[in-house]
Amino acid sequence: MTAKRSIPNNVITEVLRIVDCFNQTKLKGEGSTYIPRMKGRYLYLDRDDGSMGGPGPICRLEYTGDMDEWQFEIYKYSSERYNPEECFFSGIEHVDGTVKGALEAGMKAYPSDFF
Repeated sequence: MTAKRSIPNNVITEVLRIVDCFNQTKLKGEGSTYIPRMKGRYLYLDRDDGSMGGPGPICRLEYTGDMDEWQFEIYKYSSERYNPEECFFSGIEHVDGTVKGALEAGMKAYPSDFF
């Protein structure tokens, strides 16, 4: 059995910078904020759109060892699970292995007025 690869600290720092930049430029004035969470080899991207329910899951990225090759899984509210096989949703064209692409895809899949 192979050991699970955790996200290195330098990658976490870069991810936080990318998410903060996206929040400050793309979401400025929209009342939405992405909130990154890391657990083991996964980066969870939740988004708070100012609703009373708080942040909701958008997608999960698995660290592969390369900042430009994250594995993407959209969160499906219908099954309440992350689904790596789902490829029919608005925003799939933005999924390119990058964190920024995942943030863009999440905005199309779940617009600010979704929550």
